[in-house]
Amino acid sequence: MKNDIVQLREETGAGVMECKRALEEAKGDLEKAKAIIYERGLVRAESKQSRATGAGFLYAYIHNNRVGVLLEVHAETDFVVRSDPFKALAHELAMQIAAMSPEDTASLLEQEYIKDPSMKVRDVIKSVTAKVGEHITVERFARYEI
Repeated sequence: MKNDIVQLREETGAGVMECKRALEEAKGDLEKAKAIIYERGLVRAESKQSRATGAGFLYAYIHNNRVGVLLEVHAETDFVVRSDPFKALAHELAMQIAAMSPEDTASLLEQEYIKDPSMKVRDVIKSVTAKVGEHITVERFARYEI
């Protein structure tokens, strides 16, 4: 069970005790435990939506020297803004913007996620919110194409 807890923690970013409880509830089934953590994480993500996002992060992405994106994403603290999951999210969002050319942040959030069409971009953000424990917002972006 210890190895399953470690694996579940690595795959979901959830705490050790949360992983242990999810595995116990799922009777050792790793996939069910992931689903339990994801569901609980989304509930937590929804409760964080009213929090202020005071720490910002600018991310620049250039694709094949033809499309460029400058993205401003916010979280609640500098600690989260500097974290690897947050930086990875910024990269994924910039690639989404480069590929799909949304009109504004509202339309970006409603787009199908390019790497998994069963998800919307807002769902990807919620999953990272659940992982890092803070509210995340896409403030603005600019997309340039030659």
